[in-house]
Amino acid sequence: MTSSHRRSLQALARRHRLRELATARGLDFSSNDYLGLAQSDVLKQAAIDALARGVPLGSGGSRLLRGNHPEHTALEAEAATWFGSEAALFMGGGFIANSALFATLPERGDLIVHDALIHASAIDGMAASRAANAAFAHNDVTAADDVIRAWRERGGKGRPWIAVESLYSMDGDMAPLADLFAVACRHDAMLVIDEAHATGALGVDGRGLGVALEGRDNVIALHTCGKALGVMGALITLPAVMRDYMVNRARAFIYATAPSPVVAATVRAALQYVASEPARREALAAIVTHTQSRIGELGGRATTGTHIQPIIVGSDDRAVHLAAALQDAGYDIRAVRPPTVPAGTARLRISLTTNVTIEDVDRMIATLRDALDESGL
Repeated sequence: MTSSHRRSLQALARRHRLRELATARGLDFSSNDYLGLAQSDVLKQAAIDALARGVPLGSGGSRLLRGNHPEHTALEAEAATWFGSEAALFMGGGFIANSALFATLPERGDLIVHDALIHASAIDGMAASRAANAAFAHNDVTAADDVIRAWRERGGKGRPWIAVESLYSMDGDMAPLADLFAVACRHDAMLVIDEAHATGALGVDGRGLGVALEGRDNVIALHTCGKALGVMGALITLPAVMRDYMVNRARAFIYATAPSPVVAATVRAALQYVASEPARREALAAIVTHTQSRIGELGGRATTGTHIQPIIVGSDDRAVHLAAALQDAGYDIRAVRPPTVPAGTARLRISLTTNVTIEDVDRMIATLRDALDESGL
């Protein structure tokens, strides 16, 4: 078995797709810490205060045993109120929460209709689900509607589930949520919105791009806490009956050690800060606007208008070469290659955060322009 593992790794290396762990270095143009909260004094003090008032670092067990702490329940109550949902469930991370959602809630005979670029966590959850699933072309509302209609015509009797991201993590574009919600209502479908890259950074008060839809009985949202909120974990906002069903049926919730109560307390502080202090969102928006104008200098490349800006270069080798050149110049920008993105679309994923300044952006763009010119791109 070890030899087969080695051969698999060697094959990845030959295709320049071998993943390795690299520590952060240089200016941050790659993290998801969009508001710069991860190392902020605000969250450091929140954790210190939680420990000082006796909140334990470890939970000691699953939430169905002794691991349920008042900080967990307070966070869920506050999150439900802030996002406008009936209930919320806190879990240890976005990947596991998203996987658990799709593995647990859709039932046998249902159909999960998902955007072709949906996150891997949703794909893994669908693989464990009793429901069938089918993809539709990225951000194509008509295609989603057609998939559901065709399923009904073939005799589909269950409930459709439409699964999308509000802001796509590798393309930086936004889903047409209002139109997708209309499709969901027309077909008595559930709409599941992964707000991972929008929560905290976009929408009214940073509540995400689907804020106008939260609280509807056919809408579920996933809000991760380790990106713009700067901590870790994830909140699923959903109808109360579905929350209770997950508590009773989601294996990833039932059998997992509960998240740290100190983390829950720190997430509470992050939500309160984002709700009351718009300055960081405004600073991020200014950086995004400036960067979009500068990207126009890079050979007419399309811009996304969001804090995620891909520079698609095609081949894996080009992406790796360009990323290395930028890293050598002091800019932490990573190459993203298949299978994370479709074949032939290897890219640099530029992530904009308040950890950099407008001047940093200008210098990075100048360096990137030179590297693209040298590569013939």
